Amino acid sequence: MLLSACNSDKAQGTDDPQAEIPPAQEVAKVMAHPGPRPLFLVDQLPAGELKDTLSQCRNNSFYRTDFAIGHRGAALQFPEHTKESYQAAIDSGAGIVECDVTFTADKQLVCRHSQCDLATTTNILAIPELANKCSQGFSPADPANGISASATCCTSDISLAEFKTLKGKMDGANPEATTVEAYMAGTPGWRTDLYAGNGTLMTHAESIALFKAAGVKMTPELKAPSVPMPFDGMSQQDYAQKMLDEYSAAGVDPGQVYPQSFSLEDVKYWIANAPEFAKQAVFLDDRYDFDTSFNPQDATTWTPGMAELKTQGVEIIAPPLWVLVALDANNKLMPSEYALAAKAAGLDIIAWSLERSGLLKDGGGWYYQGVTEAIDNEGDALELLDVLAKDIGVLGVFSDWPATVTYYANCMGL
Repeated sequence: MLLSACNSDKAQGTDDPQAEIPPAQEVAKVMAHPGPRPLFLVDQLPAGELKDTLSQCRNNSFYRTDFAIGHRGAALQFPEHTKESYQAAIDSGAGIVECDVTFTADKQLVCRHSQCDLATTTNILAIPELANKCSQGFSPADPANGISASATCCTSDISLAEFKTLKGKMDGANPEATTVEAYMAGTPGWRTDLYAGNGTLMTHAESIALFKAAGVKMTPELKAPSVPMPFDGMSQQDYAQKMLDEYSAAGVDPGQVYPQSFSLEDVKYWIANAPEFAKQAVFLDDRYDFDTSFNPQDATTWTPGMAELKTQGVEIIAPPLWVLVALDANNKLMPSEYALAAKAAGLDIIAWSLERSGLLKDGGGWYYQGVTEAIDNEGDALELLDVLAKDIGVLGVFSDWPATVTYYANCMGL
């Protein structure tokens, strides 16, 4: 279980008010309902040991596992960061669920993947009085001049009360649209709108209450602001602290929280100012975005290096899937040098994000770059998961459909 090591000091400390909490392995199991998709993926696997092992679990009972992390909830089929998406992740066995945290015009924390994604993830453009407040209103496509349709609507454009009137939709937009209605109808074909009729948006505090009531752990990501900071007197440090303060106000044990940020400075702030939360703080590594020389197979291209990150107090690093794997001489998946170096430095690893690539028959796209020669069918998601779990030993895996990870983790006894 993901928290067993992190909470070992709590189980032993006699003066800790949380010392009565039993070790993770003794906590009562909670039933999970992984549904048909994991079995569909198993059936796509080529004949072999992995397929045989996973097939034998077909009629098993399944239970919640910390190895399965709900990425924005269960965003493959439900509007991300909505109550419905979170509940689907919880029901399918995710032991940890994510709220990406940003803020409104009145500095209230809400769950959105990006501060400025409301035009593609909500119905804001269909509400004229709120659409008029967007940073950039809807602009239709102009194919003759090669101009795509666009709109930019930010949580910081509206108040919390206005935010709560919105409904979540599946993330997507039609770049060829000439009307608002056509622009909003942009769900990728490999997702679905079946569960997108009435997505309930959540404040950060509401997500905490939902997760706490369900008994799952929480991984909030402090999103990079899209507005200059300080914002109305709120500094970046104030923002980073405010996120953690909402867990304290809700009486949540810091050991149940995995705060994340792509900013190493945010993680360092938590290390210095909130050490009880920093034990589980996650440095989301996107250095490939800023350094064209970044190569998961070449340690000289990672700055700072793994040992330096560990010295700075980082305990968990979380890169995308493709950074953690490479191909051997037979085009079989294996750990990358990055993964091996992180483990050698004593860093724990969380991977992101499984089931976010659409159909894998054509190589899997961005999340499988560098290993596309080994990716040609849907079952390859399980081949990758097997390498992450067995050969690398990751703590957990973010997934847009956490049921897949739940099935694998239960079947393999993780």
